[in-house]
Amino acid sequence: MALRQRQRLLIGLLLFALPGLLAWAADLDTVLIRNVRLIDRDSRTEDVMVNILIKEKKLEVVTKDEIPRPEAALVVDAQGGLLLGDLHLGEPPTFLILDQDPRENVEVILDTATHARFAVHEGEIIKNRLPEATGAQPKPRKRGWLAYTPPPMTLPLSYRDDTKWNKWESRYVSGIFLAALLVDRQRWVSQDDAGRLQVGDLAEFDGGEIRGLRLGVAGTLNFKKPWVYTIFAANNAFDRGFDSDRDDDISFLDYRLDIPLGKRTSLSVGKQKEPFSMERIMSLVVLPMQERSSVSDALLPSRNVGVVLNGTGLDQRLTWSGGAFNDAIDHGQSLDESSTQFVGRATWLPFLSEDGSNLIHLGLGARYSDIKEEGRFLTEPEFNNAPIFVDTGPLAGDSVTTYSLEASWRRGPTWVAGEFLRVDVSSPALGDPDFTGYHITGSWILAGEMRSYNRRSGVFGPVPISKSVYQGGWGTWEVAARWSDLDLSDGIVDGGEMGIASLGLNWWLSPSFNVNLNYRHISLDRFDLEGSTDGLNIRVVLILD
Repeated sequence: MALRQRQRLLIGLLLFALPGLLAWAADLDTVLIRNVRLIDRDSRTEDVMVNILIKEKKLEVVTKDEIPRPEAALVVDAQGGLLLGDLHLGEPPTFLILDQDPRENVEVILDTATHARFAVHEGEIIKNRLPEATGAQPKPRKRGWLAYTPPPMTLPLSYRDDTKWNKWESRYVSGIFLAALLVDRQRWVSQDDAGRLQVGDLAEFDGGEIRGLRLGVAGTLNFKKPWVYTIFAANNAFDRGFDSDRDDDISFLDYRLDIPLGKRTSLSVGKQKEPFSMERIMSLVVLPMQERSSVSDALLPSRNVGVVLNGTGLDQRLTWSGGAFNDAIDHGQSLDESSTQFVGRATWLPFLSEDGSNLIHLGLGARYSDIKEEGRFLTEPEFNNAPIFVDTGPLAGDSVTTYSLEASWRRGPTWVAGEFLRVDVSSPALGDPDFTGYHITGSWILAGEMRSYNRRSGVFGPVPISKSVYQGGWGTWEVAARWSDLDLSDGIVDGGEMGIASLGLNWWLSPSFNVNLNYRHISLDRFDLEGSTDGLNIRVVLILD
């Protein structure tokens, strides 16, 4: 007998054994069941905690992400109860939720009248002894992957499934191989005469390129309290077009070890992102726009070599982190020749609604660097396939101090975020210049899904996909807008001033497949000219899952 037929027969027999339940059948349009544990039928992977949405007697969503309460007329809490049954999206479900694990106690199967807390037959509720869910949904305890900064791309939801070819598990070491490919097609729509005099003719930058090719491994060293390791590299071909005939080089983005020091504290050692600025910490592929704002790209480093200590407090409403960095290893220098940086960041949730769907995030950071090497601040106009638009040139001085302020408001599918950066360069010969910039970004997820918030590191997560195109859905759509402003002119330094207005549309067909479109209007004040440019870029993102 086929596996699915055996499952249906078993559930049918169990339901039949529940005396008098069919007379209790409930007819509700929409039912949300929180905190359900899905059984591991192969005994090879961990059980997973999910939320289940049944609409018009058909299974609508099975997801690890939180589903807002307004989605359902009835909301119950399974309290980690184990589900035994048949789940197929778009079909009427039949299942039981048991209060104990039948793999540990066979009496559960023999006495379902006692141990079945919830029962659904062909989409109809025939038993419900679960409490109504109230308030915020409890967050399941996470294991591993608790570093302050995540891997350079989104982890697949199935990263603990060792049946996958790219996942391995052993007594001492576990891990998963990850890869991501970002492919761009760009067109410069317009450029005025002043813009051509400032940066040259942008027509030569039209066309396609491999924006990013990243691959690596992340996993755990299985001590009593697992250590997390991350090793990622990038193929430098994405800095050039498709027709490049130059050899490709490999450079390491991350090599990091995260060591837990307690329930709320960990130490990260190696090459990593500095704990400074939410936009810089978040992975590029989960941001609402294709590229980080010009402010972050110009004023903040991508990665550095050092150590970071971080932790949380006030019931994870407060995060703190601090670190020391010196990239002498990467540059083949001695510590005395290379600049040293000290970095810190703190975040706070001054407001968090009872159900967790509405929150306000505040953050601040500080960064100090001695200048043993010449510094420089420059960036493209938030398009990778573009020349440099603003550039201070080499700067010599005594030190550079950077300050950041950040604020975010998320309410359900709406997220508004802003950051302000100020860089003070101690250099009397240059007039002690100050450089500033800020961005304001807003996004809205059309289907109502809500970005998660990581209360350990004070950053937002990727867009959740409740029903991908491979499950008969439309995936998830997000619209975004951003204004960024950067001023690199002060003292005797004339690096230019740039303002960029951006619109974006993101379509996540699945957690591993995304197509997005960005349009930007760029205003540049440099060389006593005011230029204007418009550009359009479409990107395809593929993530190994």
